Amino acid sequence: MDEVASAIADPVRREILTLLRGGRLPAGEIADRFPISRPAVSRHLRVLRDSGLVHDELVGRQRFYVLHPERLTELTEWLASFARPSGWEHRLDALETEVYRTRRERRVQDQQEEETA
Repeated sequence: MDEVASAIADPVRREILTLLRGGRLPAGEIADRFPISRPAVSRHLRVLRDSGLVHDELVGRQRFYVLHPERLTELTEWLASFARPSGWEHRLDALETEVYRTRRERRVQDQQEEETA
């Protein structure tokens, strides 16, 4: 998890991951999208590859990079543990409580009607 967190700490690497979300891309096309040198982009790609977030495929003379989003799962789950439940979760919990309360009241009411009948 630490290796993945370290890899995504850099904004250039996060942008590369965003680019790869749409599918595999050649290294040259990735490099063309940044105002930094190709060797600098290559170093960023190596960090992402070493962390397991991407892998490369050699097709002819081109090197393509492919995203491996499952490597983010452990970090995502850990981060989610700090998130507060969304407003919808609270509302759904309240709805569930209301449904159970209503069912309980109906059962009690039905039992009282059976006893008086």
